[in-house]
Amino acid sequence: MHGGIEHRFGVLFVCLGNICRSPMAEGAFRAAAQQRGLAVDVDSAGTASYHVGHQPDPRAIMVARDNGIDIAGQSARQLERDDFYRFGHIIALDRANLEAVRLKAPRDATASLAMLLDAVEGRRGEPVADPYYGDTAAFEAAWRVINIGVNAWVERLEREAGALRA
Repeated sequence: MHGGIEHRFGVLFVCLGNICRSPMAEGAFRAAAQQRGLAVDVDSAGTASYHVGHQPDPRAIMVARDNGIDIAGQSARQLERDDFYRFGHIIALDRANLEAVRLKAPRDATASLAMLLDAVEGRRGEPVADPYYGDTAAFEAAWRVINIGVNAWVERLEREAGALRA
């Protein structure tokens, strides 16, 4: 945040269409960060434009709601050039989308790029399986994995915030 008293982190979660994994990650991260009092700008986007303007998949909305988080108000959007400057971290949900993000990144981009599970000990480079063509159980499995990654990122950003304050 320019000129602000409080340092804010920006985190952008990215998957292919921005209707399944990345909106669930956005909702889970926002809730975990708020619970810990971490001021974070969080959003999600897709590398493709298939679902721009659509709300998340009904199964994603249901699984998030069953876990106490409302993502129904989110609207899919595509990754934009400004995202590489607006967010400190762009976090992809799988390797293919990480590569797509890297290809779109401007030379002078300031965001660091990573995968969600890179922050989890022993799971670096692991993808979150795309539940889109699966059933509700696939969405529930994705939610569990997303939460593991989200909590690890929140802890990592808490440490970064502490280092900035020190």
